Amino acid sequence: MTMASTTESTRAVRRAGTVDILRLGLRELRAGFKGFRIFIACLALGVMVIAAVGALADALRAGLASQGETILGGDVTFARSHTRATAQELETLHALGRVSETATMRSMARRLDGSDQALTELKAVDDAYPLTGSVTLEGDKPFAAAIAGNGAVLDPMLAERLNIKIGDNVRIGDAEVKVAGILASEPDAVADRMTYGPRMFMSLATLEQTGLVKPGTLIRWRYALKLPADAPSDAEALAQLRKSVSEKLPEAGFSSIDRYNPSPQVTRTLERLRQFLILIGLASLLVGGVGIANAVATYVDKRVKVIATLRSVGATGSQIISIFLVQILLMSAIGIGIGLLCGMAVPPLVDYFYGDLLPVRADLVVSPRSLGIATLYGVLVALVFALWPLGRVENVRAAVLFRNSMSTAGGRPRAAIMAATAVTVALLVGVAVLTSDPPKIALYVAAGLALMLAVFGWLGGFVARLAARLPRPRSPELALALRNIAAPDGLTRSVVLSLGTGLSILVAVALSNAALVADLQERLPEEAPDYFLLDISPNDFGALKTRIDTFVPKAKLYDAPMLRGRMVAVRGVPVENLKVPADIGWVMNGDRGLSYSDTVPDGSKVTEGTWWSKDYDGPPLVSFETEIAHKLGLKIGDSVTVNVLGRNVDAKVANLREVNWESLSLNFVMVFTPNTLRAAPHNLLATLRLPEGTSRQDESAMVRDLGKTFPSVSAVRVRDAIEQFSKIFEKVMIAVEAAGSVTLAAGALVLAGALAAAQRRRTLEAVILKTIGARRRQILKVHGYEYALLALIAALVSTVVGGLVAWIAVTRILELDFVFTPAAVLTTLTVAALMISVFGALGTWAVLRARPVPYLRAD
Repeated sequence: MTMASTTESTRAVRRAGTVDILRLGLRELRAGFKGFRIFIACLALGVMVIAAVGALADALRAGLASQGETILGGDVTFARSHTRATAQELETLHALGRVSETATMRSMARRLDGSDQALTELKAVDDAYPLTGSVTLEGDKPFAAAIAGNGAVLDPMLAERLNIKIGDNVRIGDAEVKVAGILASEPDAVADRMTYGPRMFMSLATLEQTGLVKPGTLIRWRYALKLPADAPSDAEALAQLRKSVSEKLPEAGFSSIDRYNPSPQVTRTLERLRQFLILIGLASLLVGGVGIANAVATYVDKRVKVIATLRSVGATGSQIISIFLVQILLMSAIGIGIGLLCGMAVPPLVDYFYGDLLPVRADLVVSPRSLGIATLYGVLVALVFALWPLGRVENVRAAVLFRNSMSTAGGRPRAAIMAATAVTVALLVGVAVLTSDPPKIALYVAAGLALMLAVFGWLGGFVARLAARLPRPRSPELALALRNIAAPDGLTRSVVLSLGTGLSILVAVALSNAALVADLQERLPEEAPDYFLLDISPNDFGALKTRIDTFVPKAKLYDAPMLRGRMVAVRGVPVENLKVPADIGWVMNGDRGLSYSDTVPDGSKVTEGTWWSKDYDGPPLVSFETEIAHKLGLKIGDSVTVNVLGRNVDAKVANLREVNWESLSLNFVMVFTPNTLRAAPHNLLATLRLPEGTSRQDESAMVRDLGKTFPSVSAVRVRDAIEQFSKIFEKVMIAVEAAGSVTLAAGALVLAGALAAAQRRRTLEAVILKTIGARRRQILKVHGYEYALLALIAALVSTVVGGLVAWIAVTRILELDFVFTPAAVLTTLTVAALMISVFGALGTWAVLRARPVPYLRAD
């Protein structure tokens, strides 16, 4: 290159504007995506998880919205426990549109010969049911015809449980009903409360014949309303309608929902699941960010000659950074695009394979907000981890052109680049906090990941320095392995950082899971009740106890009054105007179990205030559960208003109780003074503990006798409920572990990238060793020692760091006792060994296959 041409090139580079920088950046990518594959894969994996979670949540929310009218059974529903709507209340509802009345309760379905019985969720409906959608039966028999007369429709599980078929009779309460159909699907199953048994449909007239509807019976009356076609039915109009009904019937105590949120509990569950999985995706993205940093650093090191050439013709550091930033942003767009496409493909796949298990059918609709959040996360993470290695290109000088080909871009970037990185980190944390509820979860995740990156970043440098100071062993293979670990441009820092971070997250998930399981096992009482007995008439309690003693002497029976009521106001503020923490929203939504007692209930301990005297006869007082009271801001002397049987009851908080719910004793969030609720119609709830050694035959005979003698009493076997919960919990934890393993996949990509980053130097080293006479098995031993030492160090430290993160999560977020489980450590060591073996073997194989001539020549 002549002096004139050099001067012209220098001027051209210095004059380079945005278009020229873009052109130069794109020209650098003519060789393809080599060097960016790990970058794209790491970014795509994290974005895919975030986009998939958002897309699935969008699909389910859209399904709830589009199917809301069918799921709810109308535009709006009004419901309350115990008391059926009065003529005045029905008149108010009928004035608004078509109304359908249903009643749901638990009961025992019994064979006529008394040989068997099973708990069932009874649903009695009127002629207008369902206002929208349809109930389908096996064989396409009309639903209305099946429940006509004394007919009943059974869930196939109930028919199988009792070994009955169409045409057989079954006893419900005092009545015999005929099985006239087998249920295939019901439109509003999601909108109903949590069920404990299979469904049975009948007409309201048949329900009257059973004799189950008595004062105090735990029954839920529900009124679905379908507005006229010309009536406003947007979300605001329905909200206003619900408010107007509440104002017209202030003492009714109805809880209401509309078709835009037909199942608040499903909506809350979906939202919590979305937030949790987005945090998992963000964790995967941040772990993959280490791979992004490695990939950018490797690419920059491979382009050192190009950077030096640009320097030699007068390019400034900012211009060179801009040229490479164009490439980084383009690769980021490709990775984000792949992640978004893969994420959007998840909802149809989930719907295809698991659609029947979802609460609603998913509508394949993805909102721009979900895609925008995933894209924003991807861009911010790419910038956070790319800016630092990219900023070091300014440290490359033109003199590199006269040095060997192994020169790298080292040192720290200038202050402006570091400041830009800090600002991007702050933006990333801010977005995570703003999109999380509660925000502290995102802060804990960010702090945990920052701790991991800081610890393993420091550890990699410490191990390298320590290896450099150790005396050289006699074994030449081990000596070479230690030299490789100590090398400034070796694998140590990258492998320890990437493998250690991924394994720490896996350990944290495993230990948190173990702590949850251990807490459940330890908290279950040693003498858990064997049965809960529902809907016991106070007049029948003595006779029921006698019948139980006849079959199982020494059985222990504990009872408590049981009513249902809905929170209306706290300290005079209506509950709909209160902002309460999400984890206690259930206290305000719908009706709650209430009781009264003149003594402190078993399993409770008064922590503030005092209990009332046994002969108390003053204004209504209430005892509140401590934790919930504190989250509501309730203090001794504050007032709460509860609607019971259509009447508002104002009571002052007399004391707060710490409740050991795990004891399965009869306890309630609110317990009133006896004079407040004793006069209200109600039944009793009881727990039954059978003496040790009771045979299964005696237990079954006792339950059958109770069913015959007291047909309105429902017996729920506690052991069955615990086993069912354990199965559900096991599936949830498998899903959590599967989600956590995504971060390990990101760690695997990072590890592969770290090995690729050092591939060039390791290949040259192997070529030189083979040239001076080293055998393949010796080179394999060198690499094996190096990988084994790094894996052992990363696994041991990740156990400590992951254990600390799990301890914080379990004790601070879940508020449980932490239990260290050695099995999680063994899993960590096994996973580390497998990952290192697989990726190390692949890397070593590539090194051994390399031809020596290109590496022995000068570039």
